[in-house]
Amino acid sequence: MRSVAINVGANTNEPGFRGPIYDDGRFEYVPIPESEPIDPEATVPTYGDLDLHVDVRSVADVSVHLDPTFAGVHGSELYTYGDPHGVKARPLLELEAGDFVFFYATLSTAGSDPADWIAPEWGTYVIGHFRLGRDPLSAADYHDLPPYGKEVFSENAHCKRESFDAEVLLYGDGMGSELYDIAVPLSSRAAGVDANRLVTDCSSDSGKGPWWRRPMKFDAEGTEELLEIHDARAHERAFR
Repeated sequence: MRSVAINVGANTNEPGFRGPIYDDGRFEYVPIPESEPIDPEATVPTYGDLDLHVDVRSVADVSVHLDPTFAGVHGSELYTYGDPHGVKARPLLELEAGDFVFFYATLSTAGSDPADWIAPEWGTYVIGHFRLGRDPLSAADYHDLPPYGKEVFSENAHCKRESFDAEVLLYGDGMGSELYDIAVPLSSRAAGVDANRLVTDCSSDSGKGPWWRRPMKFDAEGTEELLEIHDARAHERAFR
């Protein structure tokens, strides 16, 4: 078992703000805006269509690039992810069915009394994961699929673009994939720019420079530790 962690979600460049993380570690998954022409026959939500508490009035009519999709979240029914960039696609294509993909986002600290593990102002947090239900697909693999095979990815934003551009497509097992209720920190409690030991000791990344934008590889031990931390936070919340 191994995994790769990938940066996703709204940020200060696109659309100009981050999703929030609240005092107790709950958060909102806010996608980035769609930047490419959309297939005229595709239906793509806007920020105003999403069930969000964060103020999106300034971009309410902007279409979103909803990727990854999590079943039951923002109208999605399946767990899918696509990426057109080789720097992310290459490590993802090395994975196999049964491996994990973690999704992390930069989130702005909201509220007046955040938990002691939440970084001041902003930080980087794991917000969900997929347990891969099949081997990752390259662009060539996807084009070779029969129509019923492509239907699995019909919700994915890259398949709704006028020109399909994903270099990798992922499908998450519905029994082993989820968007978290409580985030798992990758930043230290002191500052968002400082990586904690999950990055520096458990991943392939050095934690130097803009580590919060890079894909990170985790071996079996690191993957298991991430899952255990998530499970512990979920258990703690369930019994509050």
